[in-house]
Amino acid sequence: VLSFDAYFEEEVPDKNQELYRIRHCKIYFYLEDDTIQVIEPLVKNSGIPQGTIVRRHRIPLPPPHEDQFYTIDHFNINTEVIFYARRYKIIDCDQFTKNFLRKMGVRLNTPASRPDDPYTKERQKVLDSMNPLRPYERIDTLKQFLEHDGQVLRFFCVWDDPESMFHDPRELVLHYYLSDDTIDIKEILPVNSGRDAVPLFLRRDKLPKYAPTGLYQPGTITSRTVLNVLGNLVGNKGRYILDNRKTGAVHQEFYKDSDLKIGAVINVWGRKIMLCDCDQFTKEYYRTKYGIEDFTPVPYKAPPPTKPEKTFPPYTGFGSEEDSLCSCMGLLLKPPQKDFKKFMEKDRNGMESNILRFVAKFITDSPIDKDRKFIISYFLSDDTISVFEHIQQNTGILGGKFLERGRIKKPGQELFKSEPSEYFKAQDLFVGARICFHGHNFLLVDADEYTFNYMEKHANEFSMANIGVILKKLKDIAEPRSREIRQVFAAADPEHSKVIEYDPFRNLIVSITDEAFSEHEIITLGRYYGVRDEYEMDLHFLLAVAQEQLKKNSFENFEQLSAVLIYNDREKCGVLPGEVCRTICKSFKLPLADDNLQALLTMCEDDHKQVEYKKFVDGLNWRQNPIPAFQTIKVPLKNEDDRSGQPPSLPVKGIKYLPLLDDLFGEEE
Repeated sequence: VLSFDAYFEEEVPDKNQELYRIRHCKIYFYLEDDTIQVIEPLVKNSGIPQGTIVRRHRIPLPPPHEDQFYTIDHFNINTEVIFYARRYKIIDCDQFTKNFLRKMGVRLNTPASRPDDPYTKERQKVLDSMNPLRPYERIDTLKQFLEHDGQVLRFFCVWDDPESMFHDPRELVLHYYLSDDTIDIKEILPVNSGRDAVPLFLRRDKLPKYAPTGLYQPGTITSRTVLNVLGNLVGNKGRYILDNRKTGAVHQEFYKDSDLKIGAVINVWGRKIMLCDCDQFTKEYYRTKYGIEDFTPVPYKAPPPTKPEKTFPPYTGFGSEEDSLCSCMGLLLKPPQKDFKKFMEKDRNGMESNILRFVAKFITDSPIDKDRKFIISYFLSDDTISVFEHIQQNTGILGGKFLERGRIKKPGQELFKSEPSEYFKAQDLFVGARICFHGHNFLLVDADEYTFNYMEKHANEFSMANIGVILKKLKDIAEPRSREIRQVFAAADPEHSKVIEYDPFRNLIVSITDEAFSEHEIITLGRYYGVRDEYEMDLHFLLAVAQEQLKKNSFENFEQLSAVLIYNDREKCGVLPGEVCRTICKSFKLPLADDNLQALLTMCEDDHKQVEYKKFVDGLNWRQNPIPAFQTIKVPLKNEDDRSGQPPSLPVKGIKYLPLLDDLFGEEE
């Protein structure tokens, strides 16, 4: 919409005071349909109808072109247009209209001056020269309230009370309300100060600068001053005249926002209070209104006294250390807090046991105890350890539970001390570690597959299973002898198969590092670069195992599982990515191990590595497609004699040493 400022002259034939009248108006041109609207702004007490002069529509040109209509080309500054025989003088337009006309290629004329209406000027002179017989004093605080309601300036103050016994400074908070220029003050009472807690130090009101000044008679301080009082007239109605000069009025000065600043001392009814600091809103207000930039606070708080270090008595020997320590923390005895979050995260959940199991043996020269085997279980949910002894026949040793589940202290610590004891953590247990449980020395010689997988999955917590840390450590040791080490590995592979057995590989790593590597670090290297045994699994056998597991757990939601898989198949092609199928199976809490589930999904893939989910679900459905009973295939167990040796057995055929050498020394040219 283009907006033009215009005016037109209107003759006034019936009045002697004025011969013509100038009426200002707005002309709006709507670009969407070339319609025009003329509106006259309302003038107070004009006595003539104002508002819309010409309603919005297309206006024809004056004769003899009345068959055509006004367009954008007919408008410019300092030109005249005729609407229905009335001549409008365009004097100016807004900025948007100017920019638009310039883009249209219109050269704008110089804006014309805006003439004044002679009768309006004469009338304004008469109004300015008139004084009211009864001057009315308008006291309007609504504007200030509407603009500043809810805006409060906050200052942090201090009052050094000279009458107090110890002359201690008292901290105050001053609130200045911008809506009505009132002030209230609250006192900040420190803990155990001994003072009475009162709601307000000073209630909200305007604060005079020069107080106290004595008491005034009632009616002395008023908002208006009465000049004279006449007697009662008809109807017992009194009459009065206001004194616009306020003769004899008492003028009081109150604190304004301009009087408050950091470092200023104000008088609060005879008490000298210093403003020391303010909040962020107050700083922004003074920065915007008064241009103040320096808000350096005045130090008023004494440095806090040093908090005495809490000392605890030594452990008495009764109960656990944590339980005895809780009796020193408060008067009400409470049991020690347990890490419930850790318990919920690391407790047994489905196939995740969160238990690290190690095979251990005694470190002793006794021929009786030398061959004893132990299973050490570390429970990640509460950092407890239990030890079971492997039952061996004809040894004279009973076997079974060797150590009750509980937290175990590290050896070499004083029993009766104030500091908490250190306990064995999961990071202290790894293959090759030597540990002492209550005077019994153990050597960890092996671990189960779950332990190795868990430690490698959480490599940031277990440095012994962190392949990046191990490679960096090995590189720092072996890099100066890179050529010699390559020749040693090549000599260990006379058939040039690029694979060596684990035992020669372990012996080479031990000789290269001069036994600086633990057994667990060597196992991690072997597992990372090893060639694992690949068992050719029959799909029929896998489905039989899966159906047996589903039947034991009473899983029968095959229709819902199939419906969700079909819903995720947007293209209705009968196949889905393996990761999507695995996620859906996990959401149904399918009671299958991760490796078994992955093997089933892999065997149900087509040529494009997409899982045929209907074949997968039909194979698992033990209700409709039961597979006959099968004989369990027994996998040969590890030889017990191998446990006593240092290198543990691994499910790998050999070690691919070339990728290891390339990661250590770079690819050989």
